Amino acid sequence: MPKKKEIAPTKILLKPGTLWKSIKEQTQYALKCGALLSIPTDFEFVEQNGIKFLVRILANLTRKDTAKQQQKNKTNPFLPYEKDLFVADISQTHVCLLNKFNVVDYHLLIITRAFEEQEKLLTLEDFVAMWVCLAEVEGLAFYNSGKLAGASQPHKHLQLVPLPLTPSGEQMPIEPLLKLAQFTDSVTTTIPGLPFVHALAKLDPIWSNSPLKAAAATLELYQSLLSAVGLEAVEDNRQSGDYNLLATREWMMIVPRSHEHFDSISVNSLGFAGALLVRNQEQMQVIKDQGPMTILKNVALN
Repeated sequence: MPKKKEIAPTKILLKPGTLWKSIKEQTQYALKCGALLSIPTDFEFVEQNGIKFLVRILANLTRKDTAKQQQKNKTNPFLPYEKDLFVADISQTHVCLLNKFNVVDYHLLIITRAFEEQEKLLTLEDFVAMWVCLAEVEGLAFYNSGKLAGASQPHKHLQLVPLPLTPSGEQMPIEPLLKLAQFTDSVTTTIPGLPFVHALAKLDPIWSNSPLKAAAATLELYQSLLSAVGLEAVEDNRQSGDYNLLATREWMMIVPRSHEHFDSISVNSLGFAGALLVRNQEQMQVIKDQGPMTILKNVALN
């Protein structure tokens, strides 16, 4: 594992208390000028094992296909990034953008200024940027590390979506299971009811008051989570397998991946929060027939 750094070598540039206002203002501007191309969806709840999974279905396949084609035509949409999607300078190493083809409102991308590969391990600087954003927005941060984890861009980026994920009720569909997790002497644990390899660690919401200190503590927990699921650093600061990382102000979870798709249904980090996305009714029926938790089990490790 990389050696723990004691202090963050990066300077925070975001003025506290400004991010949410900037997100809303830039969203309005980007929609008006056509830079932000939100993809409309309908949704249903599909229940399995007592969990009501949120399954969104695309209402505009043409826009989604256009999005994919535009991404193919541009090797790296983040270098340079589209100025009309720029939200804020987060730190000396990271900026915050709107997700151009968002399905969830106010979906943010936290990208490195300089190119780093998406398969690289997260660094202290990455966690500083994550905590700066979590301090301003109560949300779910996530990292799709590698193609099998649903990463669609090679340039390193974390993502953040505001909570709640569901239109009503829990903050996210897996919330009832998270409440069952128990910690003993270990800094990591597992969640009863999740039938695949994973590891969970507690974070402290108070840490959001000091992103620099929070990042150092989170980096250490991240390394513990990687070890708990059998992922180790290999040469060139990469992990030994693809995985999804999810984090809120209160917890962080890692799920190693074995497959990107189940029956053509792509799964990224949001799937492990209980939110899936399908292209059509045929894929929706697959989820209903197989069960969302079964699909997660098949794309993770057992």
